[in-house]
Amino acid sequence: MGSITSDIEPTVGPAEVGFDAGRLERIAAHLDRYVDDGRLPGVSVLLTRGGQIAYTHRYGQRDCERSLPVTADTIYRIYSMTKPIVSVAAMQLYEQGCFQLKDPVSRWIPEFANARVFAGGNVMQYQTREPASEVTVHSLLTHTSGLTYDFHFANEVDALYRANGFNWGAPGNLEETCEALASLPLLFDPGTEWNYSYSTDVLGRVVEVVSGQSLDEYLVDHVIGPLGMTDTGFQVPPADVERFAANYTTATLAAREAAGNTGPTPPAYRPDDAGLTRTLMDDPRTSAYLGPPKILSGGGGLVSTMGDYHRFTQMLRNGGELDGARVIGRRTLEFMASNHLPGGTDLTECGRALFSEAAFDGVGFGLGFSVVLDPAKAKVVSSKGEFAWGGAASTAFWVDPVEDITLVFLTQLLPSSVHPIRPELKALVYQALV
Repeated sequence: MGSITSDIEPTVGPAEVGFDAGRLERIAAHLDRYVDDGRLPGVSVLLTRGGQIAYTHRYGQRDCERSLPVTADTIYRIYSMTKPIVSVAAMQLYEQGCFQLKDPVSRWIPEFANARVFAGGNVMQYQTREPASEVTVHSLLTHTSGLTYDFHFANEVDALYRANGFNWGAPGNLEETCEALASLPLLFDPGTEWNYSYSTDVLGRVVEVVSGQSLDEYLVDHVIGPLGMTDTGFQVPPADVERFAANYTTATLAAREAAGNTGPTPPAYRPDDAGLTRTLMDDPRTSAYLGPPKILSGGGGLVSTMGDYHRFTQMLRNGGELDGARVIGRRTLEFMASNHLPGGTDLTECGRALFSEAAFDGVGFGLGFSVVLDPAKAKVVSSKGEFAWGGAASTAFWVDPVEDITLVFLTQLLPSSVHPIRPELKALVYQALV
């Protein structure tokens, strides 16, 4: 890895691209309150319009225990913001004729040919049935595969995951994890419902088998390398540990005390956050990210920086190309950023919004991104056709083709559902347009 910071400072005055500079400062005022009252450790935001950086803001600390500030080159765990990168990688292979989206995943991971659907019971004793259709590449890209996550705590299938070695992580390397997933029952018939899941991890394994490369090697050769994302990878090299942010979690004071953590608490929170406190979850000096990963997780394994993810969003904004490097075709990207949910439904109608504070009314899902279908139904100011995603540590990005806006927001606090930062950022950005 190497540090790139010069390309994330403002390149144009806000007024030159249609923003009111004074109103944009509301972003800093709002985010700084999150830091000052202890809800977030530190924040970094970058806003562009027309491909020009119109606004940036950094505040707070990347490592509160060591009093280290957020910097332009701070390295963050991006968790599920890995998914769009891996989805682009998979669609590169689709463009080359390596597979069709309707192809069954069992073509590359044979164990999925024997997948069954949960039909009742509990962890100790349950019934299964034949699925109406096989898990396909398309159902992996759209999270309609019938797979789930162990941390949903929503049904007997995710309980079965926990009983079989999935505990906020995978039971083995990528190949072993996919075999384990295939052996557990599906939550529903593939293609019929949306459920956030290990789908993109399985997709990463498909990329490996089809390409003949490990997922990390493939990404370096075909996505993050060509885009100049020099700080993005599955681990943090020793030379870059100083730039790696600490990761925090929020729990109730009662849960914290039950766990034996009686250390000092941060300042008071706003009234609706009463009883919440932020605690260290992953120390950057002892983090597992400092060594080779147990699994090359296409669903959530990458670390990155503001500069790197900004380059990825600019590639998306530019229709698949950046600085002469084309990583995906324009029409392919447009196809990915369209709604692929069955019957043209939104996530509320088709799925289970279990993991984020995001409003899913009026929001569909494409091939690796959420897609705004109806801003009024979503009740969040936005544009029809905007595509986006976020990560478990409260990170987020969006690309708005209508207003030609991109935004990247980075912090490190689990889970992302604790604070409504993402819809608040929408309001703060769009109120500043003139």
